Amino acid sequence: MRFDVMTLFPDMMQTVLSESILGRAQKNGYITVGIHNIRDFAVNDYGRVDDTPYGGGRGMVMMAPPIFDCYQNILQQTMDITGTRRVIYLSPKGTTLTQAHVKRLSEYSQLILLCGHYEGVDQRVLDEIVDEEVSVGDYVLTGGELPACVLIDAVSRLCQGVLPDKICYEEESFSDGLLEYPQYTRPCSFHGQEVPPVLISGNHQNIAAWRRQQAILLTKTRRPDLLASQKADTIHDKQEEENE
Repeated sequence: MRFDVMTLFPDMMQTVLSESILGRAQKNGYITVGIHNIRDFAVNDYGRVDDTPYGGGRGMVMMAPPIFDCYQNILQQTMDITGTRRVIYLSPKGTTLTQAHVKRLSEYSQLILLCGHYEGVDQRVLDEIVDEEVSVGDYVLTGGELPACVLIDAVSRLCQGVLPDKICYEEESFSDGLLEYPQYTRPCSFHGQEVPPVLISGNHQNIAAWRRQQAILLTKTRRPDLLASQKADTIHDKQEEENE
């Protein structure tokens, strides 16, 4: 999997993506991350990449030409990549990122990410190069760099070799439509609180049942919308089977 990021703040991206699991994944060749400075394609010698919005209003809007030229440069650099690519603009107006969405994105060979800033990006370049807009939540950040890091982290974890074992993410929150069950480790007793006896019983069937029950209870308490969505999907699937 290759990620290419178009940004005004490449050092910010590099700092986050060079550490921990993502840093090791790059060193071991499981993922590749290219970070591209949009200012390198500025319209003048002063590195200008933004201007005031047509129609008036506060703030500045990122200009179309530098972004388009940066995008074209990425395409030239990655001509040898086979498979599918997708161009994503990180925006609070986009579709909210979910684990199911992450799984779909992990099936592409290349993701090109555009990080906005200021008041946004000229709509014309979005219409020309972007396949979809993605949001990481119903809130606004100062730029698209942190959301891009979130997306890269989430997708990378599903790429072969990045995590030591597939089961690492198959039992996590949202992988089966539920939140993950509680986790415990040594010591057995902490401030008067004991590890649930079932977890040290050695009975793997009972442990699996307990974890499933806890996942359902947590989801019901904290994210009932997930259970409602799961129930709706089940009813839909059943109706389709009956109609066949």
